[in-house]
Amino acid sequence: MNVRRSAAVLAAVAVIGAATPAAADPSPSPSHALPSALYGNTDPKYDGVWRQSLALLAQDTVGVKPPAKSVQWLTRQQCADGGFASYRPDPTAACDAKTMLDTNATSAAVQALTALGGHDDVTGKAVGWLKSVQNEDGGWGYSPGGASDTNSTSVVIGALAAAGEKPDQVEKDGKSPYDALLKLALPCGGDGGGAFAFQPDKKGDLAANADATAAGVLGSLGQGMVVEPGKKSDTTCEKATTPKQAAANGAGYLTAALTKDDGHLMSALAGAEPQPDYGNTADAVVALAAQGDTAPAEKSVRWLEKNSAAWAAQSGPAAYAQLIFAAHATGTNPRDFGGADLVKQLNATGPAPRTAGETKTADEKDDSGPGFGVWWFVGICLVAGIGIGFLFSGRKKKQQP
Repeated sequence: MNVRRSAAVLAAVAVIGAATPAAADPSPSPSHALPSALYGNTDPKYDGVWRQSLALLAQDTVGVKPPAKSVQWLTRQQCADGGFASYRPDPTAACDAKTMLDTNATSAAVQALTALGGHDDVTGKAVGWLKSVQNEDGGWGYSPGGASDTNSTSVVIGALAAAGEKPDQVEKDGKSPYDALLKLALPCGGDGGGAFAFQPDKKGDLAANADATAAGVLGSLGQGMVVEPGKKSDTTCEKATTPKQAAANGAGYLTAALTKDDGHLMSALAGAEPQPDYGNTADAVVALAAQGDTAPAEKSVRWLEKNSAAWAAQSGPAAYAQLIFAAHATGTNPRDFGGADLVKQLNATGPAPRTAGETKTADEKDDSGPGFGVWWFVGICLVAGIGIGFLFSGRKKKQQP
């Protein structure tokens, strides 16, 4: 949604591998079977909680009841302090100092579980953990203590809002998340005016990043991944002294970027030809719809209807979820998205949803499965330069015009 590492890591690797035949096989098989409760068929080491959360949230958005064991799998990924790691292969083992907790995964889980209802204990602890790792500038990085970035700060704002918190009142040393976002917004005029940067560079300079801008618009509006169309507002770039103006400026930048490339955003890897960025385009659609800029959002969602099928099929549940969020935000039927049934395709990536009258049982088996073998690191190197949704928002991202 923007927010976030919207496409799975392996999904992105698969797309890149398809575009670059010289790359190694992008889908190495894990040494153990995947948990049957999990959506997606790629190694979940870096995106298990993220993609599960998006899948469940998308199902709820379209009125599908997620399977109980899949919801249970997600809740059992939580650590005792409330945070979520990207993936815990053995949820029965206690988290320790080596467990890499993740603000993005935690925030996605909060948004999904809040929407589903009945998990106040889990979401309450998660929100408490997010508050405990807020940075002094009011924002969040991907990992606790990491420098604040637009993507992570925005996905946390979405989680806070979903849980009934008022983000402007969640402060550290007198700074709210909106203070952090305003610092990451580029001034009007010049290259990238009105956009958001992911983070300042080593010199403290800001560079426009379309992925971060889509996230920043949603965050500045206090919105999560699922939005309703907002009221049309002026997107003339003016000095951003308020989150509302920062959102308008960012929406203006996105509209111009989408118009430049006939309704979609572009991404390029070092040494590779520029290629359409389907995930970021979907996130931009959600951001523009939330801002009330329905005309450019609808043009882009029509482009996605015509062109995103192969990407979604390769990328899996998080990609289908992104497209469902974009469809929902623009009033497009996700069950007839360019002739495709996104809901059916998403459901097919995991266990069958619950049927009418089916309820969760107290002794439902959690078959999370044992740990996986060595992760295939080549894929991460390939992914590092591409912005697909909030993919790896805590890692260093390529600054994108």
